[in-house]
Amino acid sequence: MSTPAGFDELIHPATRLSVVALLAATEWADFAFVRDSLSLSDSALSKQLHTLEEAGYLELHKEGGGRTRRTRVRLTDRGRTAFEGHVAALRAIVEGAAPRTATGTPPARRHHSGAGR
Repeated sequence: MSTPAGFDELIHPATRLSVVALLAATEWADFAFVRDSLSLSDSALSKQLHTLEEAGYLELHKEGGGRTRRTRVRLTDRGRTAFEGHVAALRAIVEGAAPRTATGTPPARRHHSGAGR
């Protein structure tokens, strides 16, 4: 199976995928919110944000200074497009791996309630 169109090697690592997925659900997010939501250290998140910013996938905005410095982050249009393409590629991979019957259609699924066991 070849890699589907839209698969993005830059976004694919779990930490970056988690960052981009979180940012896709909002316009702007505080650095601390992203860090805490994903249970990352400041340095680990900073490294991932830098990589994504270098690719043009997100934008950082720093406000204030000293102890009141606040960093906000958002996906750029390019980042949002890349994320949506990557999600579509992952769906294509998963759907392509589904078991098929002789007719080429996925088999009917049976659900067991567990009753009587």
